[in-house]
Order: sequence, then structure tokens, then C-alpha cells
Amino acid sequence: MHLARFPRVRLFPAPTPLERLDNLTRALGGPEIWIKRDDCTVVATGGNKVRKLEWLLGEAKELGAGHIVTQGAVQSNHVRQTAAAARKFGMTCTALLEHRVDTNDRDYLSSGNVLLDTLFGCRIEYRPSGLDMNAEAEARGAELRAVGEVAYVIPGGGSNAVGALGYVSCAQELVQQADELGLVIDRIVTATGSAGTQAGLVVGLEGTNANIPVLGIGVRLPRERQEDNVYRLARATAARIGLKGDIARESVVANCDYVGAGYGIPTEGMVEAVHLLAQQEGILLDPVYSGKAMAGMIDLIRKGVLTRGETVVFLHTGGAAGLFGYVDALTRS
Repeated sequence: MHLARFPRVRLFPAPTPLERLDNLTRALGGPEIWIKRDDCTVVATGGNKVRKLEWLLGEAKELGAGHIVTQGAVQSNHVRQTAAAARKFGMTCTALLEHRVDTNDRDYLSSGNVLLDTLFGCRIEYRPSGLDMNAEAEARGAELRAVGEVAYVIPGGGSNAVGALGYVSCAQELVQQADELGLVIDRIVTATGSAGTQAGLVVGLEGTNANIPVLGIGVRLPRERQEDNVYRLARATAARIGLKGDIARESVVANCDYVGAGYGIPTEGMVEAVHLLAQQEGILLDPVYSGKAMAGMIDLIRKGVLTRGETVVFLHTGGAAGLFGYVDALTRS
């Protein structure tokens, strides 16, 4: 896979750390647990979207764009990172924020990622729940083009065949780190939502013949829909880079048992996972993605699905800024 053929900007120093979680491994008594620290991608407190933005903004710059349009939920990690990265390259950012979580909580509506969006000068527009938000973003981009702006539209989560290149690259990086450490990885676990992170990993691992399965822990959709979305994007990404052969359907696996009442709605497992990682390892998860993914992994260890003798790498997708939007849920006794 020769990714240098595609336009890219550089946003963070690579590689991100790959660390063994000694305390968590002991506490859970299951597999050897490592963590890939994509919360350390620097831009706007970091997160997985920064990897995708290197390729998305690379294409935007090549096309001469001066205005980025994107979308997400009110406490979107993606919007926060996009707004910051756009500013780095002198671009305006308009973000459409969906009221996906039904709440009047002041912290959720104005703190955390929303506060940072505002500090980055992001032009925020709100939308009610239930709309096709990518279509809304495309329509806003068309309106900007109609008045003479060169607008580039980034889908929610940066998840298309361009953005997914960030996690094709991450897969290459992770395999190289593991090889240098002499680390045999049995499984990668990560949150899966807009699909780009998991799809990119699947393609990158296939392209390196790593034979490492990826387990996505879903944060929004039922399993069948989530796996279909990931598989569709994985195939499109593989086609974009010219990967020989097709992506096997069985390589896309999502466990969506830990969503709870819905996207962005706290669960007891998420709260426990956030507290456990903070107190065992001094690492902050987020309440929407990595917190629920870690909750799923912890439960699967306790149930014996992930067992002693395995080596599991948890891909940390960042998002700690979102904790400030969930103060009540995280401090309730």
C-alpha cells in the first residue's frame, strides 16, 4: 500500500504511544491489555479524527478549499478536531450540530466540546434530531458555493474513503510498533460509530497481511446496520488504494450490546470504565465512544470471551473533552 500517492497534511507527531496497561491487566485477571494512544494526536486535545483529517484536509487543500463544512452531535469530538485543524490551515469551519441526545443539561449543551468549538471560531448551526445530517452538510456546502466560496464537505466522523486512509496508515504504524516490540497481537478492540476507524483498520491490516482481527464495540446502531456500514466503507477504501482482492465480510465484526438507551446516553458500564481507567492507569476515556468501548471490553473479559493468554490492544479514540458535558452522570454516587 503506497499511501504517499494521496494528498495529506501533517497534524501530529507519529507514532502515537503503544503502552501495556499493567494495572488494568492485573485488576481484570484476563488477557494482557495494551492501549494504542490515539488520544495523543495533539490537535485540540487529540483523538482519532485527527488521523482522518490529515487526508481530508490534504484533499481540501489540493482542491483550493477555504471553507470546511461538517456535522456531528452536539458534543461531537469530530467537530472539535475539525474546527481546530481547519484553523491551522487558515480555513473557516461551519459545523451543523444535531440535537441527537434529548437533554436540557447545561453542561452538555454548552461545555466540553461545544466550548472548544466556540473558542476555535467554528460557525455553529443546530439541527433537530432525525435528519440526514450528511445531506444537510452537503446542502450547506452547496449554499456556500453558490455565493462564491470554495467549500469542502467532510461527512460525520470524517468517515469516507478519504478519511479512512488515516486508519489504514494507523494499522501499518501499529503493526510496525508491535514488530519492534516483539509483541504478538491477538485482537484489536475499538469503538465503532461512523465506521471510518474500524473500516480503515480492517483494510490496513488486510494490506499488511497481519492476520489480526478487529472487534468494534458499537456506540449507536444495531449490529447488522453497523457491520454493513463498516463493510461498505472498508470495500470502498480498499478500492481507493487498489488493494488486491476483496475484503472478507467476516473480517468486519461489531458487538453492539453496550450502546444502552442510545447514542451519547450514559450507561453504568461506561461510568465504571471511565473511573476504572482513570484510577488504575491515569488515563481519561470519553463518555460516548471510548468509555462504552472499554465497558464492552471489560464485560467480555469478565464473561471469559477475552481470556488469559491473549494479547489485546485497545485503540483509544480520544474525546476526554466530552467528559465536561457529562458531569452529573460521572459524579452521581
